[in-house]
Amino acid sequence: MQFVTENLQILFTGLGLGSIYALVALGFVLIIRATNVVNFAQGDFAMLGGYAMVLFFTGLGWPYWIAFIGALLAMAVFGVLFNYGVYYPLRHRSFLPVLISTLGASIFLQNTVLYVAGPQPKPLDKLLNFDGITLGGVFLDSQYIVILVATVALVFFTFLFFEKTLLGKKLQATSQDKDMARLLGIPVALMIAITFIYSAVLGGIAGVLVGPILFVSIGMGSIIALKAFAATIIGGFGDVKGAIVGGLLLGVIESLAAQHISVPYKDAYAFLALFLFLLFRPQGIFGEKVSEKA
Repeated sequence: MQFVTENLQILFTGLGLGSIYALVALGFVLIIRATNVVNFAQGDFAMLGGYAMVLFFTGLGWPYWIAFIGALLAMAVFGVLFNYGVYYPLRHRSFLPVLISTLGASIFLQNTVLYVAGPQPKPLDKLLNFDGITLGGVFLDSQYIVILVATVALVFFTFLFFEKTLLGKKLQATSQDKDMARLLGIPVALMIAITFIYSAVLGGIAGVLVGPILFVSIGMGSIIALKAFAATIIGGFGDVKGAIVGGLLLGVIESLAAQHISVPYKDAYAFLALFLFLLFRPQGIFGEKVSEKA
């Protein structure tokens, strides 16, 4: 019985961490589908969202919900700036210059925040004012509950937005074929800008949610981004549902391995899982195997 309770506790924790990876991975996938480029600054969106929340809530003393909304608005503005400052000038170039541009932007953002905020990690209060609840011997931390509920709500919203709204369908059309979308009168540049805004907001939400658990620090974005990118590949590169499932799976694998194998090497298990997927199923969970003609 104790073994079952212990593993249920680990499963709950793993799903909480995996939800953060899933949100950032979802941002990865949206940018990939819109621009055919991997945005290596996606993890830094989470870092900036966390620091924006610390600034508004701790620094300026705003009420929690107002600070949260302020952080999301700040990330939306940053998404616009990132699109027109990093992607847009290179939009007609091959994927490599854009990829290098996002990598350079990541380095620039980390060093800028380091200069402004300093190297010390910043604490952030939980959304709820109680520690958590215990069910059947499993302690459900309140912040992990918030993370899981928020992730489910965001995934559901994303599904409804892309499948049931005209704007969502325009975004899908843009991601599938930009030239055809232009011929149909869809403003492709605006659609890509909206995708960057939404990805930045998703990253910001992930940073705010994980801040009370991991603290808000300069390096948090890089760690989350690496695991989210691994989740993107495991789920199926460019597949939305694959990003979500891959993120959750990675969080569970990491937590179980840390508990039953070794805690100091917990960050390595995600990449071991990635290596095994690349070895035995390189197309990912939901990806389709594509063969090339000779």
